Amino acid sequence: MHTAFDLSFAHTEGRWARPGSWVGAPFPDVRIYQEIARTAERAGVDLLFFGDGSGIPDTWRGSMDAAVEWGIQWPRHDMGPVVASMAAVTEHIGFGLTYSSTFAHPFTVARLLNSLDHVTGGRLAFNVVASARGADAANYGFAERMDHDERYDRMSEFMTVCRALWASVPAEAIVADRSTGRYADAALVHPIDHVGTHFRVKGPLASAPSPQGWPVLVQAGNSPKGIATSAEFVELVFGFGGSVAGQQRHRAALDAALTAAGRDASAVGILWATQAIVGRSAREAAERRDEVAAFWHPEAVGAFLSHNVGFDFSTLPSRFTLDELVAEITRVNGAQGGFVGALVGELGGAASITRDELFEHGWRHATGLDHTLCGTASEVADALEENFAATGSRGGYMFASPLAAPSGYGDLSELLVPELRRRGALAPRYPGRTLRENLAA
Repeated sequence: MHTAFDLSFAHTEGRWARPGSWVGAPFPDVRIYQEIARTAERAGVDLLFFGDGSGIPDTWRGSMDAAVEWGIQWPRHDMGPVVASMAAVTEHIGFGLTYSSTFAHPFTVARLLNSLDHVTGGRLAFNVVASARGADAANYGFAERMDHDERYDRMSEFMTVCRALWASVPAEAIVADRSTGRYADAALVHPIDHVGTHFRVKGPLASAPSPQGWPVLVQAGNSPKGIATSAEFVELVFGFGGSVAGQQRHRAALDAALTAAGRDASAVGILWATQAIVGRSAREAAERRDEVAAFWHPEAVGAFLSHNVGFDFSTLPSRFTLDELVAEITRVNGAQGGFVGALVGELGGAASITRDELFEHGWRHATGLDHTLCGTASEVADALEENFAATGSRGGYMFASPLAAPSGYGDLSELLVPELRRRGALAPRYPGRTLRENLAA
């Protein structure tokens, strides 16, 4: 297994106030993240990951008030500077950043990530996303969300441009001959002259080639279109946890898409998103789980679900089928996977449920307690080893913690990861120079 920590929401949904948070050092104090990075590196964690969103959730009741009041997926900062600060206090652990191909320009992103790969010494990964959230779209001047398939068509072209830019100044072009003053071989530096549906980019990238050449490329889309698009370029996949059957379907679909793209499916691992609460005893872990459950106000649940799906769940009738719900979400170009996709997989599209029943499922999804591993390090490690074998033994786990930062991640670093390493379940500890080399081990 490889391991990663998802720090995207280490300060939201009440985590900032739970026992184990740092009083006097609130978000966005970089010292919290530096502490997590140092502790995780001592344990041999491969990657620290940040998702991103640039809008305050405002889909629920057409207002951002509930999200602001309860701290639902906000505040969010650009975590690139935080990654630079974490890299300064570590030597081996990798860092993942997220930018949207729906809203960003590929030249800007390619240049930024090239710079951060230099700053981290070749320890950077790039998670490219196709954004479906209305609050984000409005901040970039979009009156409505882009159609689902068009978002992935734009992603495909976006990544084509990024990859061409990263290749436009190859490592061998740099001569740096001090005796003659000759810096580079001009014959090897070339424009890309890209003209496509969404972008026109001359190039080349006006930057020195970075240690990895390009960041490790990551994608998390699990729709058929998302999987097919990511198969063109992806080196590592973030997959949703949940049922083993769903994970097996995702693995099989990814393998088929990679094979169709002429790529070696065995070389692309999936890190399964897994929320974990680890205690020194089963009772301690259960008590911490109860602390999480106590936070969630109904308005917080509504704001969370509506933002992430892109559909205002306050407008639901008293009873409906899941197929009808999916049709409505599709009509507004919302996200058909995630919570709703998992529910359809569990109950079937023809299932008729009430609004209250949906919110009961939604509460478990918002808290993450429907898929949280909770127990001692030994108990959680047992579950992980069983799941890893059942889902193809290629990749590993990206752990989130519903507990406070940095203490929740400290427990994962100091209890769970050492237990997995003691069992021989983990990949070698930082055998390479770059993140790509370490993930390949």
